Amino acid sequence: MAGSEPVTATILDGKATLAAVKAGLKERVAALQERGVAPGLGTVLVGDDPGSAAYVRGKHRDSTEVGIASIQRELPATASQADVEAVVAELNADPACTGYLVQLPLPAGLSAYRVLERVDPAKDVDGLHPVNLGRLVLGQPGPLPCTPNGIVELLRRYGVPIEGAYAVVVGRGITVGRPLGLLLTRRSENATVTLCHTRTRNLAEHLRRADIIVAAAGSPGLVRPEDVAPGAAVLDVGITRTEAGLVGGVDPGVREVAGYVAPMPGGVGPMTRAMLLTNLVEAAEAAAP
Repeated sequence: MAGSEPVTATILDGKATLAAVKAGLKERVAALQERGVAPGLGTVLVGDDPGSAAYVRGKHRDSTEVGIASIQRELPATASQADVEAVVAELNADPACTGYLVQLPLPAGLSAYRVLERVDPAKDVDGLHPVNLGRLVLGQPGPLPCTPNGIVELLRRYGVPIEGAYAVVVGRGITVGRPLGLLLTRRSENATVTLCHTRTRNLAEHLRRADIIVAAAGSPGLVRPEDVAPGAAVLDVGITRTEAGLVGGVDPGVREVAGYVAPMPGGVGPMTRAMLLTNLVEAAEAAAP
């Protein structure tokens, strides 16, 4: 466990790390283009949710900056299940589309699972297709879930010790909590992980023993300063919309106790974008002649 003296946390800056990742990817994309390979990122946006539209714009802005072509498909909120699945089939068959994502949530009445299940696993840049999650469980190569992989990458780049660390992940969702536990326990990381949630008995006891804490339960201020061991790394992935704006899962006072803090916003969020681009470039490299 980290030392016993209070410290002021080092901020795990996801924005700066995203910029560094994009610089490296730009070189890899240029090398692909010299070989006649033009990577393309596709997105499927259904409806007119402002948050979803902004997210998709950000993805294409990122891809443009590293030289990746944009393939955008937009459907109205009135689109049927068959309409959305037809676009998925189109992108599966499009050789210009290296990989793509279906922006969630979908409008009411549409089955996200049925749509995502039809995505070609080789073009799954989110790393959340059932086939790719199965590969992660089996320790086989495949695109990794973006947010969990971004968390691991952020820890590595800031030199946070992972080998032998005790990590507590609060949240059991399929996009962060469950796959993050699998990533951290790989032989390349060798952490010991306890997967907790808001119904865990004596949650604070687990948190106080942790070298690494990831708050991904969507519960505002769940991780408090008194729950954190001095010097621990604390990463805020929880997002809750309130009347006062977006609120994370980590109390701001944790910065005066922890050794490292990934804040919300600006911490893990940009790393999710970085890993999506990484998945796409890796897919292009794997398919290149």
